Amino acid sequence: MYVETFENISKDDVGIAGGKGANLGELTQAGIPVPPGFVVTAETYNKFMNDTGIFDNIMNILSGIDINNTKELQNSAEKIKKIIIETNIPEDISALIIEAYNALCQKVGIEDVLVAIRSSATAEDLPEASFAGQQDTFLNIYGAESVIDYVRKCWASLFEARAIFYREENNFEHSKVYIAVVVQEMVESEKAGVMFTVNPSTGEDIALIEGSWGLGEAVVSGSVTPDTYYVDKKSNEILNFSIADKKVMFEKLPSGETKQVDVPEELRNERVLSEAELVELTEMGKRIQNHYNAPQDTEWAFYDNTLYMLQSRPITTLENGSEAGDKGSDIEDREVIVRGLGASPGMASGTVKIIKKIDELDKIKDGDIMVTTMTTPDMVPAMKRSSGIITDEGGITCHAAIISRELGIPCVVGTGNATEVLKENIKVTIDGKKGLVFEGEFHIAEEKVKDESAVSQAPAPIITVTEVKANVSMPEAAKKAFATGADGVGLLRTEHMMLTSGVHPKKFILDGKENELVKILMENILKVVDVFYPKPVWYRTLDAPTDEFQTLDGGEDEPYEHNPMLGWRGIRRELDEPEILKAEFKAIKKLHEQGYTNIGIMIPLSQSPDELIKAKQIAEEVGLRPHKDVDFGIMVETPAAALIIEDFIDIGIDFASLGTNDLTQYTLAVDRNNELVAKNYTEEHPAVLKLIERTIRKCNEAGVTSSICGQAGSKPHIVEKLVELGICSVSANTDAVSDVRHTVARSEQKLILDAARNQKK
Repeated sequence: MYVETFENISKDDVGIAGGKGANLGELTQAGIPVPPGFVVTAETYNKFMNDTGIFDNIMNILSGIDINNTKELQNSAEKIKKIIIETNIPEDISALIIEAYNALCQKVGIEDVLVAIRSSATAEDLPEASFAGQQDTFLNIYGAESVIDYVRKCWASLFEARAIFYREENNFEHSKVYIAVVVQEMVESEKAGVMFTVNPSTGEDIALIEGSWGLGEAVVSGSVTPDTYYVDKKSNEILNFSIADKKVMFEKLPSGETKQVDVPEELRNERVLSEAELVELTEMGKRIQNHYNAPQDTEWAFYDNTLYMLQSRPITTLENGSEAGDKGSDIEDREVIVRGLGASPGMASGTVKIIKKIDELDKIKDGDIMVTTMTTPDMVPAMKRSSGIITDEGGITCHAAIISRELGIPCVVGTGNATEVLKENIKVTIDGKKGLVFEGEFHIAEEKVKDESAVSQAPAPIITVTEVKANVSMPEAAKKAFATGADGVGLLRTEHMMLTSGVHPKKFILDGKENELVKILMENILKVVDVFYPKPVWYRTLDAPTDEFQTLDGGEDEPYEHNPMLGWRGIRRELDEPEILKAEFKAIKKLHEQGYTNIGIMIPLSQSPDELIKAKQIAEEVGLRPHKDVDFGIMVETPAAALIIEDFIDIGIDFASLGTNDLTQYTLAVDRNNELVAKNYTEEHPAVLKLIERTIRKCNEAGVTSSICGQAGSKPHIVEKLVELGICSVSANTDAVSDVRHTVARSEQKLILDAARNQKK
């Protein structure tokens, strides 16, 4: 599938459509007003790179880069982009793109319709990381040949210096991050902006809306300080708003070029959004949040009094609990020298370094306060060295704000004149919650309770009998998962740890480098079990389908399977290639010997108790004793495992975890990635629910811990049912842990009340 319209794409298609493309497809299918368009998929990019023969050349250039040498990094990036831009797209690919563009023109009834062409990396908008602004967007493009040219430029932007740096810093394998391209009808908006469906700094359940004149690029890029509105989602009442001096806007010129221009004088201080428009936006925000069942960061536009939604993504930067670094001090008695918008909470002191040009970033040393007109993705390495950020322009959804919240450093934006008022090398302290900058460097005292009333005002932690755990895919995300207060890790996926080495695990064995594979596994598992110790971490042994192995070094002998999800994966593969399973068990044994007794082992895709017996035997062979050294359990992902769960219990398991994503598609014979039948995929099918209920009941009868780690465990109404059935733990994605805990608490309280009422009767 090389080109797909939005109607054929859902949120589960990030792997082929990237984050932007997948979410635009999801919104379209949900009936949200989205301008029509199509996605040039990641598979097309991959085909282009390989069919033209440029892939190996580019990887060779990347392998020799020192990312900390700025000039070398930028030169290599330019060389790679030049290769891509100057390489002709093969005719079979370009014909498909042109055909899709012509179909879009026909659909909207405009010859050579204006389109926005946006990059959509397949690893973007993960809960653990933000790829915001790293790849390029091109506006007001028209004509088939121009579309082809700008698709190629989007592909090239995957190798911007900032993107290369970010992937290296976050251990994303360059060869594994693909890029899709979104081609979408342009909305020549009269007003546009962003909307968070909860406050991104505090998590407060209000709609936070920013808007300015013209295209939304001005708000997203931070080129303008927008109007800001806070709306109560329950009553749609406007709680607060500020009208900014909006100096610039982006608009389409008669030539078709998109350009930044001055806002007409009479509009600079004019309110952008009416009360009716704010209500319409808030209602739309609630609708989108309910659809995704999670807080969303959205982009919107009004044209000819009609609202269009241009994007939605999960909010990845919500604060949990008290704000780091916001510890209290004598700062309230000091003079405020600059005021702006509090964009990332916390307090920090340091030396001012004013950045007016990109080549001045080397001035920023560890702990400095960066002061600039606005930040760009190229500034991220310097932002990471800073203890705080101050900008002249931008709102709380601009690049500086988003990245600061992700980095966990205080940020004040939209000051208007910080680069003029503040002087190089002076000491300042910033309050990223209140949006204030004070003169001088102050001691930030440790947090302490000043009186009894402070204790009574602090929210009590939510305690539940049903444990609420987190799913972790990447070891780098462990600290963020722990910060949610999760009771442990209900699913630690092996795949990212093993496959990001770029080498097939079997190749390590064949090359006599088993120790190297064990070391890689140990180092990655350690990052998670150490953060969570002594809370339990359930490690799922390798469950990658064959198509994920094929691009690895040593993966050329992988078999071709028509449907890898039903093929040679999970425990069935590991029993055929026990050397890999042995390496996993050896890594866990060594960690156990170092005192990490909080590891449990989960066997994936179990269908027969014989598999469990053989897995235990392999563990014993390497000196790892199931049920003594480690808890040993299975994933219930097949109807077979659910229907004979008592047979697994007889063999001996400490826990059983329901993997509802696979259990659903195997029960219903639905490939959830197949757009023709995806509509039939639902965890709420009676057959799936019966299998879940049976598993929990049989486990409870035998005193075996029951859990769930599939997507169903993040849906409130299903969680309520699970608690009612007596499930022992629920494991959810990091961004859903807090919501799931609230749902569990309410469900447990309801059961207690119902029991009490029945007793009275």
